[in-house]
Amino acid sequence: MTQKLINRASELPARGPLNEEGREILLSLKNVDITFGKGDNAVKAVKNASFDIYKGETFSLVGESGSGKTTIGRAVIRVNPCAAGEIDYKGVRISGKISKALDREVIRNIQMVFQDPAACLNERATVDYIISEGLYNFHLFENEADRVKKVETMIEEVGLLPEHLTRYPHEFSGGQRQRIGLARAMIMEPELVIADEPISALDVSIRAQVLNLMKKFQKEREITYLFIAHDLSIVRFISDRIAVIYKGDIVEIADTEELFDYPLHPYTRSLISAIPIPDPKLEKHKALFTYDPSVHDYSTDKPQMTDIGHNHFVYGNSKEIEEYKAQREAGVPLKSITILDEGEEAPSSVNDNAVVDEDFLQTPIHDTGSIWLAVLCFFLAPLGIIATLMFKKRRHFRNYKMCRTGTIAGFCVLGAIILLFLIFLLMSVL
Repeated sequence: MTQKLINRASELPARGPLNEEGREILLSLKNVDITFGKGDNAVKAVKNASFDIYKGETFSLVGESGSGKTTIGRAVIRVNPCAAGEIDYKGVRISGKISKALDREVIRNIQMVFQDPAACLNERATVDYIISEGLYNFHLFENEADRVKKVETMIEEVGLLPEHLTRYPHEFSGGQRQRIGLARAMIMEPELVIADEPISALDVSIRAQVLNLMKKFQKEREITYLFIAHDLSIVRFISDRIAVIYKGDIVEIADTEELFDYPLHPYTRSLISAIPIPDPKLEKHKALFTYDPSVHDYSTDKPQMTDIGHNHFVYGNSKEIEEYKAQREAGVPLKSITILDEGEEAPSSVNDNAVVDEDFLQTPIHDTGSIWLAVLCFFLAPLGIIATLMFKKRRHFRNYKMCRTGTIAGFCVLGAIILLFLIFLLMSVL
């Protein structure tokens, strides 16, 4: 009964619930599904996602493009609605319908740093207004002098100067724009910051500066990060825990070093093997570990997220979980990156059972089979013969079929018109 009352609260408590180890749970996702579209066109972008984020830590969400990372981040800030499950912040449900007062508190306490530093800033507003917008909306200053002081202090903390406040975003570099975006989020004094690939659009030399800046804020203000990325080589050095997501399913969650030493799920191993090696000679002879989803047989034994010990969670059916436990208890770190000897060939990553259509592979990329080719050949049937022969010779099979269809139809209609004309001509003569 107490938990239900907490979940229905109209304001956030001072502290969130504690786990068995006494750590404060700041954010909790419980069996969250996120779906786009309706009916037969519905696409489930996130499936049964569950994890906790503890206060003061950096929790990274890693996966390839389109896996659902940003979708989860946008659901936390209440942009994407949850089709099932719930999202709790400090033990209070913030997904679905909530009171206006609670919604304002969520906005105030959870901020987001976006991937594209150019698109997320209003080009028609000065830096001063961009950073101050949250202060205006939530009245977080006593008077104008207090607002100016807060903005100038924040702009200096992110490594820029007060004279930059009168400028516009297009006058800054990518790294400087990201600093402005970070200042806009931090001036709200949030407890949780969702960093959606904040460094992927930056130069390599600038990435470390932005990451150091984020760690500085975390140390000084006890900020918690949900860090979204696709590059494991970066999140390894900033994360306390990492969750790996594949096509909407979270497949593995573990402490950072635990995950890199014991990447039990094959998809995690494939991500680690894709990390570039600084030495070009070693990188040239590296054998990639390719993930093949067909190795899983979930037809009868359904998978679920299971704790195998050592604060390590893996997604799999009962048979796979037993194998993962045996690998982990063996205590031998798993090797995901293999360097081949000179002249040694890497094992084929193509599934031997796959049927490859050679004609399809040889078909040019522009062989689209557009309906407009058929329409054009219908009205210009003589030219359609030339186009049909040309596409057939160049192996544009789809375009060839369209031109052939249009040409045949065009000649049929043309022949019918000529036949009718001859009949009317004959009747007029007789």
